[in-house]
Parts: sequence; C-alpha cells; structure tokens
Amino acid sequence: TLSEIGFAGGAFAVFAGWPALNGMILFTMLSSVIVGQMSIKESRREAVISAVSALFIGLGILFLSLSSQSASSATSILFGSVVGISSNEVWQLVYLSILVLIILLLMYRRLKFDSFDAIGAQVSGINQTVISVVFLLLLALSVSVAAQIVGSLLIFILLTLPAASAKYFTHGVARMIILAILFSLLGTWLGLFLGYLTDWPVSFFIAVIEVVIYAVALIYSKFIESN
Repeated sequence: TLSEIGFAGGAFAVFAGWPALNGMILFTMLSSVIVGQMSIKESRREAVISAVSALFIGLGILFLSLSSQSASSATSILFGSVVGISSNEVWQLVYLSILVLIILLLMYRRLKFDSFDAIGAQVSGINQTVISVVFLLLLALSVSVAAQIVGSLLIFILLTLPAASAKYFTHGVARMIILAILFSLLGTWLGLFLGYLTDWPVSFFIAVIEVVIYAVALIYSKFIESN
C-alpha cells in the first residue's frame, strides 16, 4: 500500500514542481497516520487499507494527467533511477535513513513485544495505537527513501520478499532482520551489476534475484522439515 501511495506522492511532487522525495514523504506519512488510526480494529483493517490504496492510486493518476511534465517523470516515479538523484538528495536520504534507524532502535523492544504478543503488550500498558502509528511512519519514511532509487513498484518486493525469505533460515528476530538486509543488498547490488553488463532494466534483475532467493528459502524449509 505504501508503495502505491509513494507513487501518488511522487506524482503530486511532479505536478507541484517539488522534489519527488518531498511529495512521497508527505503522502506516505499522511496515509500512515490515517491507516494507523482507522485500522485499530482488525476486522476492518483490510478494508481500510484497500480504500486508502485505491484513493491514492487514483490521485497519482490524476496528478500525472494534470502535470505538464513528460512521461519520463512517471517512469522515474514507478521504476526509480540510481543515477537520477542529485548529491543533495543523496544526503537527504542519508539523514532520513539515520533518523529511521535511531527511532527503530529506541522502540525495538516494545515493537517486538507488541508484534509477537499483542495481548501481553496491552496488559503491560504499552500503547498499541502509538506503536502502530510510529511504525507506519517509519515504514513511510523508508519507502520514500528507497522509492527514489528503486521505484515505487519495486519497493514492494524489497519490503516483503527478503523478510519472507529470512524467516525460513533463522528464528531469532535480530538474526532475521540482519539476514533480510543482506538479501536486499545482495539483490540490489547483483541486479545493478547484471544491469550494467547486459543493459537490461535493473528492476527486472532485482525482482528475479529476490524471487529466486525466496524459492531457495522455500526449498530449504521443505528439506529441513522432511529431515
């Protein structure tokens, strides 16, 4: 959902003449607060996410159609560009990444507690609404940071597949996080290298590599279960 909302934010930035990062941050953080507040009840969570996602996809298409920019702007938002960002934007990404890591480290224990034992966290007095909203805001910043480089479409793969693959190789949360980061880096750097060699789209290689890693993880899991 946030990847689709990032597309809408990037499209709004193109329409308004802003840097793409500013529009992505605005839209993803706004939607994170909305989803976090409206989806507290699990029974309506999927409906809220679908409604917000549909709204922002429609807004993204509208802003692109109203924009005077060329179709290359839409391509840049959807697929990103490693060489298409300035040195100032690189520093913005560095600062935002550091901010996300600091906040995540500060709330790591409470976030893990709430994720794996929601009832216990509630009994312990942890404000689950605040935890949910803060986590979504961190996720929104992460999407905004990465989407400029890998695009709003590919960011969905990098958010889900490395983590899904890591859980089959280890069971500790910290180890899963480290392994997921390594899988993401492997897919990204190897994809860049193969894209340089073949002149094919980098996004294609990154997506294929992450899917292959996930397939290997599934095979490994089946092998362990059978033994």
